[in-house]
Amino acid sequence: MLLVIQVFLAGCGDFETVKRDDVPAEEIALTPELLSLYKEVAKASPFVKSVEGYADIWIKTPKKSQKVYCSIQLQRARDARLIISAGLLGWPVADVYFSPDSLYVHDILNNTLLTGRNTQENLGKLLGVDSGYEMFSESLLGLIKIKESVSALRSVKKNGDKLMFTFKSGSGTREALIDASAKTLTDLYLRDSAGQKTAELHFREFQSYSVDDKSVLVPGEIEMMRYEKSSKGAVVNTLLIVYDERSFNKPSESIEFRRPENVKLIRLDDVVKLPWLER
Repeated sequence: MLLVIQVFLAGCGDFETVKRDDVPAEEIALTPELLSLYKEVAKASPFVKSVEGYADIWIKTPKKSQKVYCSIQLQRARDARLIISAGLLGWPVADVYFSPDSLYVHDILNNTLLTGRNTQENLGKLLGVDSGYEMFSESLLGLIKIKESVSALRSVKKNGDKLMFTFKSGSGTREALIDASAKTLTDLYLRDSAGQKTAELHFREFQSYSVDDKSVLVPGEIEMMRYEKSSKGAVVNTLLIVYDERSFNKPSESIEFRRPENVKLIRLDDVVKLPWLER
């Protein structure tokens, strides 16, 4: 079953890793100034509602490291479309459409259409990183929405200009690392009830954009890592997005995807494992 294996293998390259900074360890008291800083950073994310651009995307599992080039359209909390290109001429080889409840993958080379529910499991089959659509789409935006209220705050730690805000989130915690001087979210760590990391996101190479007459700092590199338990220990799957160019909040119509006709149909919900992401 070839499916879209050619798509994901078309542009293999060396995997790049975002450089990580030291995590703050010195616990400090929450002051009005720190609270104001947190609110300012949290408020910046929802302001950006859509993105259109071009990016290299690396997908790394324990057995494979793959790279694709994509054009990206995305509207926050709504739908997204990725057109994947390959080869020196940049021919489109796959058209991927996400809505909040469904996803479609048109494998142009093999005249095949994968359809399924937009679930964490199906997204993991497709990308190798089962982040769930909300985290994946906000990673494409480069601005993760910090939803935790101040009442959920458990601690604040400091290391130079770096501040770590730890919040109670469900049965686990979320740790938001903020650069106080730039007033940006640089890292986000998710932990389960046992304190084990389930995911982490890193944001680097910030660039200034004018969006709706406001200056906004947005990362040019976004790395998302998901931790999975296995009989051999923790398995780490990584998605790295590196933008070439993009624009935000463009006045445009809704993202359109025309379901192709006369293609072979495969239900993604029924597929146990896709061959290019065997782990």
